Amino acid sequence: MEGSKLEQLWSLTAIPDVTWQMVVMWAVVAVLFYLAVWRQFEPLLLIPIAFGALLANLPTEGLVNAPVNGEAGGLYYYISMGVKLEIFPPLIFLGVGALTDFGPLIANPRTLLLGAAAQFGVFATFFGATMIGFTPQEASAIGIIGGADGPTSIFLANKLAPDLLAPIAVAAYSYMALVPMIQPPIMRALTTKAERKIRMQSLRPVSRLEKLIFAVLVTIVVILLVPAASALIGMLMLGNFLRESLVAERLTKAAQNEVVNVTTILLGTSVGITMTGERFLDASTLKILALGVVAFGVSTAAGVLMAKLMNLVSKTKINPLIGSAGVSAVPMAARVSHNEGQRADPNNYLLMHAMGPNVAGVIGTAVVAGYFIAWFGG
Repeated sequence: MEGSKLEQLWSLTAIPDVTWQMVVMWAVVAVLFYLAVWRQFEPLLLIPIAFGALLANLPTEGLVNAPVNGEAGGLYYYISMGVKLEIFPPLIFLGVGALTDFGPLIANPRTLLLGAAAQFGVFATFFGATMIGFTPQEASAIGIIGGADGPTSIFLANKLAPDLLAPIAVAAYSYMALVPMIQPPIMRALTTKAERKIRMQSLRPVSRLEKLIFAVLVTIVVILLVPAASALIGMLMLGNFLRESLVAERLTKAAQNEVVNVTTILLGTSVGITMTGERFLDASTLKILALGVVAFGVSTAAGVLMAKLMNLVSKTKINPLIGSAGVSAVPMAARVSHNEGQRADPNNYLLMHAMGPNVAGVIGTAVVAGYFIAWFGG
């Protein structure tokens, strides 16, 4: 009798439902927690993603199940609609716009070319992915990792390759976190010490009116040229217009804080909840992680080389280090450019100069994503 009670008690637990894939994913989650908490690599995103992945690899009830026979679905069946219905990434862009100063780009518009050059990594990875068996849709979603823009990666993956959403999102945010480790060796290899010491002219002051006109013009021009990028660019520039208007402080602060913070939690856990062992422990995941490194490397190199090329035809020199900031990991990539410049010359201040290509990269990656959607969205 006692034995049967123990068996009954055992059957009520979820322990028998644990699989080896779940156990392996617990180790993956532990690595993500380590990177986020102890190494402080993109903790605001990696912690929600990792915790979502932990929940995805436990035999849960009432969490992800779809509605059946009129009964309500699980919590994340509904929350994840923010990803599936393409709500969360544009809301993140609203916050990014509200936090971003486009002044350095307006003051030195040629740095837009550096943001564009960094997109070479996206296209190089796209072609590389197609060569190893991924479809054009999947290759597009993988390639955008090179733009170093997590929300755009999620937006595009959900649109073109939803089955690859989890590994693409993890690769995008993990490599964004590793920008201070990935970029510097490439930057040093492609520049001389004399180039790293180049001091750039001070940026001119940019008026409030210029910033407001810039937000409106970018919205109009980009949406006319790439309608598929409307959600991302529209919300990015709405957030920026609120910021620069100086008359909507409450809305600006809400976009910068409450909106983006809540959305980050929900977006991160929604991505993590798709990281089931059966889906994540696949050969394609390893390929995506490898291609992500290639994407970042090529994007960094292309930005630096473009700056060097511009110096050949321009009297006003650009420190090539700011070319690496063309990837849109704002403001981390700009800080890396600044730090590398100070290694060569402690009195050289590149941060504001690097913010020009950095914010240009945000726009560039959204535009490229729009083109991919237009070409391959079918």
